[in-house]
Order: sequence, then C-alpha cells, then structure tokens
Amino acid sequence: MAIQAEELQEIETLLTGAEADGSVLAALRLKFPHLKWSRCDASDVLEEPYRSFPAYDLHLMDASNHCVAVVADPAAASGAILATRSVTR
Repeated sequence: MAIQAEELQEIETLLTGAEADGSVLAALRLKFPHLKWSRCDASDVLEEPYRSFPAYDLHLMDASNHCVAVVADPAAASGAILATRSVTR
C-alpha cells in the first residue's frame, strides 16, 4: 500500500511543530491506522531521511515483505519510521 501525497502532507504538518514526546506517534497511528509506524533514535538509522523536522527525521519503510526496508519512494512505502533527533534549545 502506497502513502498518498495528501497523507504525506498531513504527516509533515503534524511533524512540523511536534515535540519529541511520543504523543505525535500516537496521533499518527490514530489518524493513519492502515500504515505501519515505528520509532527509534535518529542515530539508529543509516539511510538519509525522506524529510527532516526539528524533533524527528521521517523515513519511509516498506513492511510488506518478511524484512522491513527503508525506501525513498512513497509509492513503495507501507509505513514510516520516526527517528527522534536531539533538539538543542
């Protein structure tokens, strides 16, 4: 299942002002229950993020097969990884 352009826009809007407190992940899971969601530290993901925000890097993932893979194409994505970034204030 692909992530649609409208869904990406909504996801990006939610992440733009999001704090790294976990509530955004719950909101995303509630709003997009058909997508797979994962959260980790940004240092745990070697691939370049699809988009970066103040508190998170957004990585797209394909979880349709046995192994999860980070992908760059929203048409191949069935979910996303929120990689928590260190925020300096």
